[in-house]
Amino acid sequence: KKEGAPTLMLHPLDAAALGIVAGDHVTVGNRRGTVELDAVLFDGLVRGVAIAESIWPNGAHRGGRGINTITGADSPAPYGGAAFHDNKVWIRKAV
Repeated sequence: KKEGAPTLMLHPLDAAALGIVAGDHVTVGNRRGTVELDAVLFDGLVRGVAIAESIWPNGAHRGGRGINTITGADSPAPYGGAAFHDNKVWIRKAV
């Protein structure tokens, strides 16, 4: 309740280039699927990087798909073990 809703942090200049302002609903996706988040702007980010913090249950997201929708379950090379995820995604203002 304190955090409100699942969010995606974007650099303000990246958001502006995408026509996104703080509080907009955004769709984030890749070949695995899409997830809906609320935009938060933070100028402490490196341009071109977006961050979805925290772990929310799927039901907390519009559409019922959580952030794991766009992350893989592949074992990391060379021997498996813990996987730390960064993913190439596209971002657009949700319709």
